[in-house]
Amino acid sequence: MSTNDQLPPIPGNIPEAEQTLLSHLIELRGRLVKAVLTIMIVFIVLVPFAQEIFSLVANPLMSQLPENATMIATQVASPFLTPFKTTFFVALFLSMPIIFFQIWQFIAPGLYKNEQRFAFPLLFSSIFLFYLGIAFAYFVVFPIMFGFFASASPEGVTMMTDIGAYLDFILTLFFAFGISFQVPIATFMLVSTGLVSIEKLKSGRAYVFLGAFVLGMFLTPPDAISQTLLAIPVYVLYELGILLSGMAKKNKDDNHDK
Repeated sequence: MSTNDQLPPIPGNIPEAEQTLLSHLIELRGRLVKAVLTIMIVFIVLVPFAQEIFSLVANPLMSQLPENATMIATQVASPFLTPFKTTFFVALFLSMPIIFFQIWQFIAPGLYKNEQRFAFPLLFSSIFLFYLGIAFAYFVVFPIMFGFFASASPEGVTMMTDIGAYLDFILTLFFAFGISFQVPIATFMLVSTGLVSIEKLKSGRAYVFLGAFVLGMFLTPPDAISQTLLAIPVYVLYELGILLSGMAKKNKDDNHDK
């Protein structure tokens, strides 16, 4: 049964335009409820493993700390609340496919058939790139960055990070990398909608390269390592977006000629 079949009836004395808007708002509410329920269900399932999840998330830093060094909690409730907060955001990340699918289900009826043909692959690619950005941050960026921070500690200073501050720090990076890895999707959309030509994108490479570092400066903590490790993949993904857009355009032109 579709979502529209489950919608409550709309009074007939409401003008048609308002009925349409109201039906869209009701459907949007239903989609949001499903997304929130998904997050809560995943969170409840993961709660018993909250301590293990935090240990896994903290591993990139813990593995770089000097021997006998530990993380600390400067707030009274942090040892209890921080693992649960970590688990909630892990549930949010794991629920992204369902969240994106609900968005897709909401906007799909308003798309033409040829647009729907491209929209679903773009949706799948967007989810994949979001997870790829998070994985890149966890497995590549964090070990390099935390290793540098640990080695750069002044003599006589022991690196002991607060668990709450650490969580806020890595969440910022996770979101930054997850969102920044959407660059190929954005590039493809700009070309496919005709807003920007491939030639224009190619001519702006130097500005994009500089802009990637500026983006890294705003999205990551104020250190050159994390900024560089974000900027370089963003630029590479920009080039990938140009390549994919060119291939799609060539395929479209070939089909048109036939």
